[in-house]
Amino acid sequence: MENSKELKARSQRLANRLKELYPDSYCALTYQSPLQLLIATILSAQCTDVRVNMVTPALFKRFPTSFSLAEAKTNELESLIRSTGFYKNKAKNIIACCKALVKDHQGEVPKTMEELVVLAGVGRKTANVVLGHAYGIPGLPVDTHVGRLSFRLGLSKSKDKVKIELDVHRVIKEEEWTIFGLRIIDHGRKVCASRKPKCSDCALIDLCPQKGVTKTPTKGKKKS
Repeated sequence: MENSKELKARSQRLANRLKELYPDSYCALTYQSPLQLLIATILSAQCTDVRVNMVTPALFKRFPTSFSLAEAKTNELESLIRSTGFYKNKAKNIIACCKALVKDHQGEVPKTMEELVVLAGVGRKTANVVLGHAYGIPGLPVDTHVGRLSFRLGLSKSKDKVKIELDVHRVIKEEEWTIFGLRIIDHGRKVCASRKPKCSDCALIDLCPQKGVTKTPTKGKKKS
């Protein structure tokens, strides 16, 4: 069993390897301001980034500020975001969120986790996306890929998203939290899938304890 020093050393090797594999990882949501990223991330729940990017140009043209979104008619907003799914709840949250931005933050998106997570429709994942990409404040959004790979890679034993986030914080350098999350997502989509992980083709196999992987893979390529 690894001790904390060994885990931290292996984790940094994983981070370095992921950097080699995915040097160009980036936030796939299109945005031009912290507000646009906040709204786009709310819309991305149970929806693809591609779909969200199809919806947001018309949305932000019609409602360019938190002030205009706070005063939006619910049925009009629902119509604009309908294709992202769960549109009624999302519209309700967006309006409530923007009302709070206007009331408590002069219409601006706050820069702290504590202030973000009390906004309607905003949890730690959304807050970390905004902090990391809009403000350059390190954060690790824990989505299904980050959760799954953190367990398989032995970075966390928990299924609780907050605990996973904090476990990864302990073993990955703070300045790398945001980009590490993006690279984990890319690897989860391309290689370490939920049902059929491609362990035999995985460039991380020599660093991965394969927690929760039921099939023993054939020997893969190892890298130093």
